[in-house]
Amino acid sequence: MILVTGATGNAGKAVVGALAETGAPVRALVRRQSDLPAELATGDLNDPASVAAALEGVRGVFLLSGYDNMAATLAEIAKAGVERVVLLSASAAETGNPANAVSRYHIESEAMVRESGVAWTILRPRTFFANTFRWLDQLRAGDVVKDAFPDVRVAAIDPLDIGAVAATAFLTDGHEGQVYPLTGPQSLLPADRVRLLGEALGRDLTFVGLPDEEARAQMSAAMPQMYVDAFFDFFAEGNLDESPVLPTVEQVTGTPPRPFAEWAAGNAAAFRRTDA
Repeated sequence: MILVTGATGNAGKAVVGALAETGAPVRALVRRQSDLPAELATGDLNDPASVAAALEGVRGVFLLSGYDNMAATLAEIAKAGVERVVLLSASAAETGNPANAVSRYHIESEAMVRESGVAWTILRPRTFFANTFRWLDQLRAGDVVKDAFPDVRVAAIDPLDIGAVAATAFLTDGHEGQVYPLTGPQSLLPADRVRLLGEALGRDLTFVGLPDEEARAQMSAAMPQMYVDAFFDFFAEGNLDESPVLPTVEQVTGTPPRPFAEWAAGNAAAFRRTDA
Protein backbone atom coordinates (compact mmCIF):
# COMPACT_ATOMS: atom_id res chain seq x y z
CA MET A 1 0.00 0.00 0.00
CA ILE A 2 1.27 3.45 -0.98
CA LEU A 3 -0.14 6.51 0.81
CA VAL A 4 -0.31 9.60 -1.42
CA THR A 5 -0.66 12.91 0.42
CA GLY A 6 -1.82 15.97 -1.47
CA ALA A 7 -3.73 13.49 -3.60
CA THR A 8 -6.09 16.04 -5.18
CA GLY A 9 -3.28 18.36 -6.29
CA ASN A 10 -1.64 18.34 -9.70
CA ALA A 11 1.28 16.11 -8.71
CA GLY A 12 -0.53 14.00 -6.13
CA LYS A 13 -3.35 13.14 -8.50
CA ALA A 14 -0.78 12.12 -11.11
CA VAL A 15 0.99 9.87 -8.59
CA VAL A 16 -2.31 8.22 -7.66
CA GLY A 17 -3.09 7.63 -11.32
CA ALA A 18 0.33 6.24 -12.16
CA LEU A 19 0.25 3.81 -9.24
CA ALA A 20 -3.33 2.76 -9.95
CA GLU A 21 -2.42 1.99 -13.57
CA THR A 22 0.13 -0.56 -12.35
CA GLY A 23 -2.42 -2.22 -10.08
CA ALA A 24 -0.52 -1.19 -6.95
CA PRO A 25 -2.75 -0.59 -3.92
CA VAL A 26 -3.08 3.17 -3.32
CA ARG A 27 -4.50 5.12 -0.40
CA ALA A 28 -5.16 8.83 -0.97
CA LEU A 29 -5.05 11.30 1.92
CA VAL A 30 -7.81 13.83 1.24
CA ARG A 31 -9.61 16.55 3.18
CA ARG A 32 -12.97 15.75 1.60
CA GLN A 33 -14.65 13.16 -0.59
CA SER A 34 -12.86 12.94 -3.94
CA ASP A 35 -13.15 10.97 -7.16
CA LEU A 36 -9.82 9.15 -7.28
CA PRO A 37 -8.84 5.58 -8.26
CA ALA A 38 -7.73 4.90 -4.70
CA GLU A 39 -8.87 4.02 -1.23
CA LEU A 40 -9.61 7.31 0.54
CA ALA A 41 -8.40 8.36 3.98
CA THR A 42 -9.51 11.68 5.46
CA GLY A 43 -6.70 13.74 6.88
CA ASP A 44 -4.58 16.87 6.71
CA LEU A 45 -0.81 17.09 6.24
CA ASN A 46 -0.71 19.85 8.85
CA ASP A 47 -2.01 17.31 11.40
CA PRO A 48 0.48 14.47 12.05
CA ALA A 49 -2.12 12.47 13.98
CA SER A 50 -4.43 12.34 10.97
CA VAL A 51 -1.56 11.14 8.79
CA ALA A 52 -0.69 8.50 11.39
CA ALA A 53 -4.26 7.21 11.26
CA ALA A 54 -3.85 6.54 7.53
CA LEU A 55 -0.58 4.58 7.79
CA GLU A 56 -1.82 1.10 8.64
CA GLY A 57 -0.30 -1.38 6.20
CA VAL A 58 1.50 1.37 4.27
CA ARG A 59 4.99 0.71 2.93
CA GLY A 60 5.52 3.95 0.99
CA VAL A 61 4.44 7.58 1.40
CA PHE A 62 4.38 10.34 -1.21
CA LEU A 63 4.95 13.49 0.82
CA LEU A 64 4.75 17.21 0.03
CA SER A 65 7.15 19.89 1.29
CA GLY A 66 6.41 22.79 3.56
CA TYR A 67 3.63 21.59 5.85
CA ASP A 68 3.35 22.25 9.59
CA ASN A 69 4.83 19.79 12.09
CA MET A 70 6.59 17.88 9.32
CA ALA A 71 9.15 16.39 11.71
CA ALA A 72 6.30 14.93 13.78
CA THR A 73 4.65 13.55 10.63
CA LEU A 74 7.91 11.89 9.61
CA ALA A 75 8.27 10.44 13.12
CA GLU A 76 4.83 8.84 12.71
CA ILE A 77 5.85 7.51 9.31
CA ALA A 78 9.00 5.96 10.75
CA LYS A 79 7.10 4.54 13.74
CA ALA A 80 4.62 2.86 11.37
CA GLY A 81 7.44 0.98 9.66
CA VAL A 82 7.11 2.72 6.30
CA GLU A 83 9.91 1.61 3.97
CA ARG A 84 10.17 4.57 1.58
CA VAL A 85 9.27 8.26 1.43
CA VAL A 86 9.19 10.04 -1.92
CA LEU A 87 9.28 13.79 -1.26
CA LEU A 88 7.96 16.33 -3.75
CA SER A 89 10.47 19.15 -3.40
CA ALA A 90 11.35 21.67 -6.11
CA SER A 91 14.26 23.15 -8.02
CA ALA A 92 14.16 26.02 -5.50
CA ALA A 93 16.03 23.78 -3.05
CA GLU A 94 19.02 23.84 -5.40
CA THR A 95 19.68 27.53 -4.65
CA GLY A 96 20.69 26.62 -1.09
CA ASN A 97 19.41 30.05 -0.04
CA PRO A 98 17.40 29.99 3.22
CA ALA A 99 16.77 33.74 2.90
CA ASN A 100 14.40 32.96 0.02
CA ALA A 101 11.06 31.87 1.52
CA VAL A 102 10.30 29.29 -1.17
CA SER A 103 13.79 27.82 -1.15
CA ARG A 104 13.77 27.70 2.64
CA TYR A 105 10.74 25.47 3.07
CA HIS A 106 11.98 23.03 0.45
CA ILE A 107 15.48 22.95 1.94
CA GLU A 108 14.09 22.38 5.43
CA SER A 109 11.68 19.69 4.23
CA GLU A 110 14.46 17.82 2.42
CA ALA A 111 16.64 17.96 5.53
CA MET A 112 13.87 16.51 7.70
CA VAL A 113 13.27 13.66 5.25
CA ARG A 114 16.98 12.84 5.14
CA GLU A 115 17.10 12.76 8.94
CA SER A 116 13.90 10.73 9.36
CA GLY A 117 15.50 7.30 9.38
CA VAL A 118 13.25 6.19 6.51
CA ALA A 119 14.68 5.46 3.06
CA TRP A 120 13.96 8.40 0.79
CA THR A 121 13.85 9.67 -2.78
CA ILE A 122 13.58 13.39 -3.49
CA LEU A 123 11.95 14.83 -6.62
CA ARG A 124 12.84 18.36 -7.74
CA PRO A 125 10.57 19.20 -10.68
CA ARG A 126 10.71 22.49 -12.52
CA THR A 127 7.63 24.64 -13.11
CA PHE A 128 4.48 22.59 -13.83
CA PHE A 129 2.67 22.79 -17.16
CA ALA A 130 -0.46 23.09 -15.01
CA ASN A 131 0.66 26.58 -13.93
CA THR A 132 -0.61 27.63 -17.36
CA PHE A 133 -4.11 27.47 -15.86
CA ARG A 134 -3.40 30.86 -14.30
CA TRP A 135 -4.07 32.24 -17.80
CA LEU A 136 -7.59 30.80 -17.86
CA ASP A 137 -9.50 34.03 -17.23
CA GLN A 138 -7.48 35.96 -19.81
CA LEU A 139 -7.98 33.30 -22.48
CA ARG A 140 -11.66 32.84 -21.79
CA ALA A 141 -12.09 36.60 -22.24
CA GLY A 142 -9.85 37.20 -25.25
CA ASP A 143 -6.72 36.33 -27.21
CA VAL A 144 -4.07 38.24 -25.25
CA VAL A 145 -2.05 36.79 -22.37
CA LYS A 146 -0.11 39.12 -20.08
CA ASP A 147 2.38 37.66 -17.62
CA ALA A 148 5.58 38.28 -15.72
CA PHE A 149 9.18 37.39 -16.61
CA PRO A 150 8.82 37.37 -20.41
CA ASP A 151 12.50 36.61 -21.03
CA VAL A 152 12.77 33.63 -18.68
CA ARG A 153 13.03 30.19 -20.29
CA VAL A 154 11.77 27.23 -18.29
CA ALA A 155 11.96 23.51 -19.03
CA ALA A 156 8.51 23.03 -17.50
CA ILE A 157 7.11 19.56 -16.86
CA ASP A 158 3.82 17.71 -17.14
CA PRO A 159 2.65 16.55 -13.68
CA LEU A 160 1.94 13.17 -15.30
CA ASP A 161 5.69 12.71 -15.70
CA ILE A 162 6.24 13.55 -12.04
CA GLY A 163 3.66 10.88 -11.22
CA ALA A 164 5.46 8.35 -13.41
CA VAL A 165 8.81 9.01 -11.72
CA ALA A 166 7.27 8.76 -8.24
CA ALA A 167 5.54 5.48 -9.08
CA THR A 168 8.79 4.07 -10.45
CA ALA A 169 10.63 5.10 -7.28
CA PHE A 170 8.08 3.23 -5.16
CA LEU A 171 7.78 0.09 -7.26
CA THR A 172 11.33 -0.59 -8.45
CA ASP A 173 14.73 -0.81 -6.79
CA GLY A 174 17.67 1.56 -7.01
CA HIS A 175 16.08 4.87 -6.04
CA GLU A 176 16.98 5.06 -2.35
CA GLY A 177 18.96 8.19 -1.53
CA GLN A 178 18.49 9.67 -5.00
CA VAL A 179 17.63 13.29 -5.78
CA TYR A 180 15.93 13.60 -9.16
CA PRO A 181 15.76 16.99 -10.94
CA LEU A 182 12.82 16.71 -13.35
CA THR A 183 12.16 18.68 -16.54
CA GLY A 184 10.08 18.51 -19.65
CA PRO A 185 11.66 18.04 -23.10
CA GLN A 186 11.80 21.73 -24.12
CA SER A 187 13.02 25.02 -22.72
CA LEU A 188 10.27 27.51 -23.50
CA LEU A 189 9.62 31.21 -23.05
CA PRO A 190 6.13 32.26 -21.92
CA ALA A 191 5.52 33.44 -25.50
CA ASP A 192 6.39 29.96 -26.78
CA ARG A 193 3.82 28.38 -24.49
CA VAL A 194 1.19 30.90 -25.55
CA ARG A 195 1.92 30.13 -29.22
CA LEU A 196 1.67 26.37 -28.67
CA LEU A 197 -1.51 26.78 -26.67
CA GLY A 198 -2.94 28.90 -29.48
CA GLU A 199 -2.16 26.12 -31.96
CA ALA A 200 -4.01 23.65 -29.76
CA LEU A 201 -6.97 26.00 -29.53
CA GLY A 202 -6.95 27.03 -33.19
CA ARG A 203 -6.57 30.66 -32.13
CA ASP A 204 -4.02 33.37 -32.90
CA LEU A 205 -2.89 34.30 -29.41
CA THR A 206 -0.62 37.16 -28.41
CA PHE A 207 1.73 37.29 -25.43
CA VAL A 208 2.56 40.58 -23.69
CA GLY A 209 5.29 40.64 -21.07
CA LEU A 210 4.53 42.68 -17.98
CA PRO A 211 7.09 45.19 -16.70
CA ASP A 212 8.49 44.09 -13.35
CA GLU A 213 6.71 46.85 -11.44
CA GLU A 214 3.31 45.87 -12.85
CA ALA A 215 4.03 42.17 -12.37
CA ARG A 216 5.02 42.73 -8.75
CA ALA A 217 1.80 44.64 -8.06
CA GLN A 218 -0.35 41.88 -9.56
CA MET A 219 1.48 39.13 -7.70
CA SER A 220 1.32 41.08 -4.42
CA ALA A 221 -2.46 41.13 -4.72
CA ALA A 222 -2.54 37.33 -4.99
CA MET A 223 0.11 35.99 -2.58
CA PRO A 224 2.10 36.89 0.54
CA GLN A 225 4.92 39.37 -0.03
CA MET A 226 7.64 36.90 0.99
CA TYR A 227 6.64 34.65 -1.92
CA VAL A 228 6.51 37.57 -4.36
CA ASP A 229 10.02 38.49 -3.26
CA ALA A 230 11.07 34.86 -3.68
CA PHE A 231 9.87 34.64 -7.29
CA PHE A 232 11.53 37.95 -8.18
CA ASP A 233 14.73 36.64 -6.61
CA PHE A 234 14.46 33.54 -8.79
CA PHE A 235 13.41 34.99 -12.12
CA ALA A 236 13.98 38.77 -12.19
CA GLU A 237 17.35 38.62 -10.44
CA GLY A 238 18.29 35.35 -12.11
CA ASN A 239 19.09 33.29 -9.02
CA LEU A 240 17.26 30.17 -10.24
CA ASP A 241 17.78 28.72 -13.71
CA GLU A 242 15.06 26.27 -14.77
CA SER A 243 16.00 26.43 -18.45
CA PRO A 244 18.27 23.35 -18.88
CA VAL A 245 16.54 20.27 -20.29
CA LEU A 246 17.56 17.22 -18.26
CA PRO A 247 17.29 13.51 -19.15
CA THR A 248 16.09 12.37 -15.72
CA VAL A 249 12.49 11.47 -16.53
CA GLU A 250 13.50 9.12 -19.34
CA GLN A 251 16.42 7.71 -17.33
CA VAL A 252 14.11 6.78 -14.45
CA THR A 253 10.98 5.69 -16.30
CA GLY A 254 12.27 4.62 -19.71
CA THR A 255 9.84 7.03 -21.40
CA PRO A 256 10.59 10.58 -22.62
CA PRO A 257 8.73 13.40 -20.89
CA ARG A 258 5.64 14.78 -22.59
CA PRO A 259 5.97 18.01 -24.62
CA PHE A 260 3.93 21.09 -23.78
CA ALA A 261 1.97 20.82 -27.03
CA GLU A 262 0.59 17.45 -25.91
CA TRP A 263 -0.50 18.90 -22.57
CA ALA A 264 -2.08 21.90 -24.32
CA ALA A 265 -4.08 19.68 -26.67
CA GLY A 266 -5.29 17.55 -23.79
CA ASN A 267 -6.44 20.58 -21.79
CA ALA A 268 -7.69 22.79 -24.62
CA ALA A 269 -11.33 22.63 -23.55
CA ALA A 270 -10.55 24.46 -20.32
CA PHE A 271 -9.29 27.51 -22.24
CA ARG A 272 -12.22 27.98 -24.65
CA ARG A 273 -13.57 31.51 -24.89
CA THR A 274 -16.87 32.03 -23.12
CA ASP A 275 -18.34 33.64 -26.26
CA ALA A 276 -17.16 30.82 -28.56
